Amino acid sequence: MLSASNIAVLSLVQWVRSLGGVGLIAVGIADNSVIPLPGSMDVFTIWLAASNRDLWFYYAAMATLGALIGGYITYAIARQGGKEAVEHRFDKKKAERLFRRFEKRGFWTVAVACMLPPPFPLVPFLVAAGALQYERKKFMAAIALGRGIRFTVVAGLGATYGDAIVGFFRQYYQPALYALIALAAIGGILALYQYRKYRQRRQGAAVQRRPSEKAA
Repeated sequence: MLSASNIAVLSLVQWVRSLGGVGLIAVGIADNSVIPLPGSMDVFTIWLAASNRDLWFYYAAMATLGALIGGYITYAIARQGGKEAVEHRFDKKKAERLFRRFEKRGFWTVAVACMLPPPFPLVPFLVAAGALQYERKKFMAAIALGRGIRFTVVAGLGATYGDAIVGFFRQYYQPALYALIALAAIGGILALYQYRKYRQRRQGAAVQRRPSEKAA
């Protein structure tokens, strides 16, 4: 008997499959902004491309579009927060490394990060780009390039090795379901942890400012 979490993830899988490219856009938005789901976009893209080989490039384009929208949401939020958004979310050393990297080669920092597969974290680079007020057009172009290359390769592999991939999913459907559940749980926990950490640091900064404001 399936648990509530199993049913939820199974519903997500069926929903994405029924919507096709539109489902990829929705998952891409969540994966790059609200709830990171490491590897989920690759799995869905390669699965859909393997099931509908003639549409492989369409699925690559829809996955890239979802990543663009989700990435821009993260960028826009961080842009409003400025450098403090990075310093509140990540430790000081990591934040300083990101700042230096963007000062030297911002475009390729984002583009290469978008090309790399899980478990490489992408969100810190999206946040840093917004916090440092990196040029919007260059940022979007970097995501389009990086994610476009990655999802084109992934969808192409799905179309090329379609029979083997579909057979694999059918044979190992249950383990794949549990893997997606684990990824969703990890993504949700990380998102909640980062949010609570951000709130705590903001509250701490507010408490520190109050004495100085009274003294002034």
